[in-house]
Amino acid sequence: MPQQNRYTSKPGAHNAPFRPDVIETYPVKGDSQLLQFLFDSMPQRKRTTVKELLKHNQVAVNGMPVTQFNRELHEGDKVEVNLSREFRVFSNRRVKLVYEDDDIIVIEKGYGLLSMGTDRVKDGTAYSIMRDYVKWANPRNKLFIVHRLDRDTSGLMMLAKTEEAKDAMQHNWNNMVLSRRYIAVVEGEVEKDEGEIRSYLAETSQYEVYSTQNPEEGELAVTRYKVLKRGLGHTMLEVELDTGRKNQIRVHMKELGHPISGDRKYGAKASMIHRLALHAQTLRFAHPSTRRDMNFTTPVTGSFYKLVGGK
Repeated sequence: MPQQNRYTSKPGAHNAPFRPDVIETYPVKGDSQLLQFLFDSMPQRKRTTVKELLKHNQVAVNGMPVTQFNRELHEGDKVEVNLSREFRVFSNRRVKLVYEDDDIIVIEKGYGLLSMGTDRVKDGTAYSIMRDYVKWANPRNKLFIVHRLDRDTSGLMMLAKTEEAKDAMQHNWNNMVLSRRYIAVVEGEVEKDEGEIRSYLAETSQYEVYSTQNPEEGELAVTRYKVLKRGLGHTMLEVELDTGRKNQIRVHMKELGHPISGDRKYGAKASMIHRLALHAQTLRFAHPSTRRDMNFTTPVTGSFYKLVGGK
């Protein structure tokens, strides 16, 4: 039996009577293509009706609206059909919605965007943008920060739609997160092809993070790196974190003697691409509810390659 379990309303209509959309949910139990799966799942409806639903953004796969009739489906996927109206298609020039389900959201955050609010900035953050998005569907919906990226770092970031999902990730972070890889372009040519930096990170009263070998002064931070390309006085690195401390990669690159391009705070010169050359490229984790292996990767901006003379 199809489930009806999502609510949507128009923006600004929080005071209007709340009318749930009629949404049917169909679990995928084997490999198929979307249109044929819809025909098989809704035999009571005319084929032309099913095609119209797909055409008008009323079909979503794993929470993402889809119009592609030959979209590949696999066991474990979830197909939803909104019989009332189209699903909202998220669009924002600074945030890309990568994945969404009932428990989590994965986004690609743009450079220069705060992950969450501060005492001085409340709106216009990655969190507030996505909070407004989930509340558009239902004003009672909630959103929780799971982890954050520095304002000047772009890339993949996860948020939770339930407190249970947030707690499951945060309380068991080192076991739940299977891989976090970044791409960084640093000043100078790193001599070793790969290496590890291990130290303790602490913070000054001016909120600048520094590295120390004193375990009583800071928290353990472990950063591993591998050289991808050298050129034009820069080095492109793949960086993997064993721990997730504030400014960890930036501080450890400074300690290595090769600050990240554009990172004036930690010793770099001005950058010709006018941004911090650090991108959270890969995020792999166990899903907080299903324990399914979730693996996301985003492309690196071409400007990074300009710093090392191209691909």
